[in-house]
Amino acid sequence: MSKSAPATKAIDAKAAHVKEYLGTPTDLKADAVKEVSIGLADTLADVFALYVKTKNFHWHMSGRHFRDYHVLLDEQSNQIFAMTDPLAERARKIGGTTLHSVGEIGRRTQILDNDALYVTPEDMLAELRDDNLTLTKQLRKVHALCDDANDVATASLIENWIDETERRTWFLFEATRPAFGKND
Repeated sequence: MSKSAPATKAIDAKAAHVKEYLGTPTDLKADAVKEVSIGLADTLADVFALYVKTKNFHWHMSGRHFRDYHVLLDEQSNQIFAMTDPLAERARKIGGTTLHSVGEIGRRTQILDNDALYVTPEDMLAELRDDNLTLTKQLRKVHALCDDANDVATASLIENWIDETERRTWFLFEATRPAFGKND
């Protein structure tokens, strides 16, 4: 027997103990619960990171379109934050677990930080546009997992979030387009 066998048994025992206390009854298969829960946790990490970044840019917006952009980013950050609880609770409803810490968010997210002291308004909006595109791709990936698992409830929520994320992307895209005739 290898040295890792006792450690593996301890991990398996701990996982069984966690499932006993946190596992919610579901008709979904255990593998599906695991895959969908992982996808939801990865998505939740991206959502939290995008929320903080959107708020950062909201707080540090400047320039002649300040009010419009400040309000836009406030609206978008509120919409993004509204996704957090349903994402986490959906994982719990099907018997999975979700994020546990800020560190886990940092390890799982695909959304890159921006700690720069100054970012132009145009660069802020373009970066958020691209980040929302990244989130859309992640949402589609998890939707495919839900389809495979026959988890129609989670898929339905994700469909609405894809629509919201595409709308945010559209607004950010339009806000970063050059004025007509300037680059012709």
